[in-house]
This record gives sequence, structure tokens and C-alpha cells, in this order.
Amino acid sequence: MDDAMASPAPVYAAGARPLRAWQQEALERYEEESPKDFLVTATPGAGKTTFALTLAARLLQRREIARIVVVAPTDHLRLQWADAADRAGIVLDPGLTNAVGPVRAGTQGYVTTYAQVAGKPMLHAARSTTVKTLVILDEIHHAGDGLSWGEAVAEAFGSARRRVCLTGTPFRTKADERIPFVRYEEDVFEADDGERGVGLASRADYTYGYKEALADSVVRPVVFAAYTGTARWRNSAGEVVAASLTEAGTKSVEMAAWRTVLDPKGQWVPHVIAAMDERITHLREHGMPDAAGLVLASDQDDARAYAKIVRRITGKAPELILSDDPKASKKIERFATGSARIAVCVRMVSEGVDIPRAAVLAWMTSYRTPLFFAQAVGRVVRARDPQESATVFLPAVRPLLALAATMEEQRNHVMPPPRKTEEDLEQLDLPEREPREGELQKWEALEADARFAHVLHGGTAHTGAGNRPALAPDEEDFVGIPGLLTPEQTAELLSKRDDELRIRIAASHRADTDEFMVVEDHPDEHETNGWRDAADLRREINRLVSRVSAKTSTPHAVVHTQLRQSVPGPPSASASVDVLRMRRERLRTML
Repeated sequence: MDDAMASPAPVYAAGARPLRAWQQEALERYEEESPKDFLVTATPGAGKTTFALTLAARLLQRREIARIVVVAPTDHLRLQWADAADRAGIVLDPGLTNAVGPVRAGTQGYVTTYAQVAGKPMLHAARSTTVKTLVILDEIHHAGDGLSWGEAVAEAFGSARRRVCLTGTPFRTKADERIPFVRYEEDVFEADDGERGVGLASRADYTYGYKEALADSVVRPVVFAAYTGTARWRNSAGEVVAASLTEAGTKSVEMAAWRTVLDPKGQWVPHVIAAMDERITHLREHGMPDAAGLVLASDQDDARAYAKIVRRITGKAPELILSDDPKASKKIERFATGSARIAVCVRMVSEGVDIPRAAVLAWMTSYRTPLFFAQAVGRVVRARDPQESATVFLPAVRPLLALAATMEEQRNHVMPPPRKTEEDLEQLDLPEREPREGELQKWEALEADARFAHVLHGGTAHTGAGNRPALAPDEEDFVGIPGLLTPEQTAELLSKRDDELRIRIAASHRADTDEFMVVEDHPDEHETNGWRDAADLRREINRLVSRVSAKTSTPHAVVHTQLRQSVPGPPSASASVDVLRMRRERLRTML
């Protein structure tokens, strides 16, 4: 007798966690149809895992299945699925290898990866057919039928009793590369070159989009902060070229300018990291004390360089998460549950990884596919509180702005299929770093600066200039409180702070060059460290204002107004260190 059949029937905690309305509706639809295959398309962060495990628990309880096999894209997600299953009262083995034959006794199944299935599809076929099995295929777009993974998935699970496919985005594929167990309908689309084409679009059995999730407060609203800049580079002919990201003209010039601003040696990256760091600070001070940010890099060299910049700008070393690091999964878990402000990563958090406290994303990668964009932005939209919001900092280039506008307009967007191999999935969309054969010398980035361009909200670009509601000085202390400032006012504030950030970057670079800056865990002990001292004082002032407000039942804005009347000067964002120190002492006397 098979091990799963021999064990006594356990009691599953299918109803232990209240279901969201869409999850309950999807389960009811499944119950009505009782299909062999069922595809759920639900926006990242909506709770696809909870839906699938609740369904699995119900089927186990009714003995309609006796085993569960979950197929995930990465090893880290194996652990995440196993942990989630454990909370649902289901024991899934995340460490079962192809070298081990039978499913271990005492478990209700196992979690594997697409790569592992491709290694021994017949082994997984045997495991999924000896007993009644439910196969859950997470991020099913990884299994294109024309790819080795897709062929293996079809071979391994073609005879399984039931299959549930999950994806965060609808997807499109070619007629000869159908993904197993997915239904399609004909789709007319516009290609990158402007030509119209005909393909096949996935047809979900249940769809829950970003628009619906936003209305239900399941996901956070996203504000896209775009930064332009002037880039200078030397091309392969030895000519020096300069162009603005937003006024590049041709596609090739725009791509070269984009590539240049992402170079760690320029000023664009430090500037945007500083803006990102300020956003995290304000989120932490106004209702989200564990807020964190993610920096997405194109490759490991850039990731390491960006990590050094984060440390230089913030005074804290970020979590560096690289795909070939054997400790990557542990680092993701440590960042997800810890208090670190920023993680720098390459691909590792692009899809499926659950880090609810991550609310800020810096797009410092050359990836520009709709699928990757949707999955990466999905890492910062998982809502825990209706008042939380997400911010994405990105280069002001047309491909990314178009993707952001698509999400802002909350349209259903059909994503293109994955590329031919797993390695191709990771390739950059921008030109190669090395020169092509016959070129005299390779391309070289020279310099790049950064300037705030606009906030994209509701499909409209707000530049912080022109006709807009006036931003009172005291309102500047409240950027980061969701809903308090309009998009126009947020844009105005980001624009105003550009000069301050530029000074901050210059100071940190000079201090780093002169070996003056000391990276330590207690910056308050060094009150002469320039911008960092001012930033620390601003944070302390905001905390003291909150305490005074709570003690006196006085609104924060009134406390700030009283403070500026007692200690005259500019708003805290631009006040000198001496003024900030006096305001801190004044607040202490009010407690």
C-alpha cells in the first residue's frame, strides 16, 4: 500500500484563516464545475497560495485526493509553499529530491521545482499517478510547451487526477508553444515594432485583476516616481554622446542613455537611492514602522556596486541577495522578517517571494518585459493595512513609463510568453557590455546626473510645476502619510527636495573619498557627520512631535506650527542642523 494511503486521515485547517471574497468565489466556482484543470489568474499579492491550499485541504478532507504536488519556479518558493501548507495543517516535503524514490511517510505530498521535474519527469509521473493527486503549478507561464520544462510538465503530470494552475498575469504564447493544461483563445496584439500579430492568449477559469484587488484593499495603490537625467557616454567609434533620458529621440539613443544612468559610477543611481531612502524613512515615521525597500539590479556586478552605494548613502549595509548565493533563501527570509531597510537583489524577488513590509522599489535594472515588470512591482503591493501605499522609483524612459501607465490605468494586459530557455529569461534587454566583433573599442559610460521628472498617478504625469494646489510649509513634514498629500503635492515635494538630495550625495561622496565618513550602527554618536546628522535630527523631531501630539491630543500639524513659531526657520526638510537641534530641545521641554 502507498505511504500516503497508509497514514491515518488528518484534520486540515482549511477554515482556520478567513478567506477573501475573491478566494471564496473562486472556490465556489471550482466546486460547481469540479474540473480536471483550473487556471486562476490573480494579481500579485492577492493570495493565490491561500486559495490553492484551501482547495487542497477541502479535497483531502473529502478524500477526493490523497496527495498534493506543488511545482514552483525557485528553491526559495519551495520553502515558502511548505511553510504556508504547514499553517493550513498540510505537511508538504520541500526537500524531496529526484534521488529519493517514494514520497516520505507522514506527509501529504511535496514541493518541487520546474527544473527538478525536467530532470526526471517519469519519476514525478509515478509519484502523481500511484494515488489520486492534485498538482498545483505555481506561475504556470514557466512551462511553455515548446520548452524543455513544458514538455517535462506535460509528461510528468498528464495523468494526474486534478491540476490547478496559478499565475499573477495573463500571458500570450505562440500556436506551437502551448503551455500544458491551459486553455487558449485567439488574440490580436501589437508587437514592439508596431506591427499587429495574432497569437494565443491564456483563458483563465477565474480572474482577479489589480483593479479589483485595489478596490478591495487587497493590494496597495502604487505611485510611480520617474527620474530623468543627462547621460554622457563614449560609443564604439570613440565619439562622446550626451542625451537626456526623456529627450533621447531615437530608440538606440534612449537605450544607451538608460544604460549609462544605471552605471554605478554616475550620480543617477546614488540620487535615486537617496530619494528611496527618504521615502522609507517617512513611511516608517508615519504608520509603517517596518517599511523596507528593494533595489533591482541587472546583474551581480551592478548589485554589488549598488550595495556599496546604499551603504555610503544610508550608513547601513543592505541585504545583498544574489541568485548563485547558497544562502540566498535564508537572506530573503531574514530580510522579510527583520528590520533592515533595503535589499539589493538580482531576480531573486521578481515573482512569488512574499515580503509584505517591502513598500518601495527602485528599478535599477535593464529588464523591460511586461511580465517581469508586473511580477517585480507585485513584490511591493501586498497590502497589510488599508492606509499603506507603495512607491516605485524608475528611470523616465518610454518602455518603463508605458508599463507603469498600463498598470496605472488598471487594464488587463496580456503578457508575452517566456523565452526559449531559463537562461534566456535572465538575459538583459539592453546592448551587450562587450564590443561586437570588428569594433575598435567598447562602449563606455562617462557620467550621468539625476533630476526628478514626475509622479505618475491615475495615468497622469504630475511634475510638481505649473498649476497645482499650494503646498504649505508644514505639509512637507507629512510626505509619506498615505492620502494626506495629493499626487500633485507629492510631485512638488519630490521636486523641491531634489537639490537637497544632490547636496547629500555630494557630501557622502566627498566623505567617502576622504575616508571621513564612518559607517556605524549608532550614527547619533557622531553629530558632525553633515547630512546624516540632519536626517537623524529630522527623524527624532518627528518622533517627538508624535509623542507631544499623543500627550496633548493636539494634531501633528498644529504641533509643527507651534514648534516653528517657537524656533523660527525653514521647514525641517531644509532647516540647518543648528535649527533642528533647537527644535529638538524645545520638543523635549514640551513632554
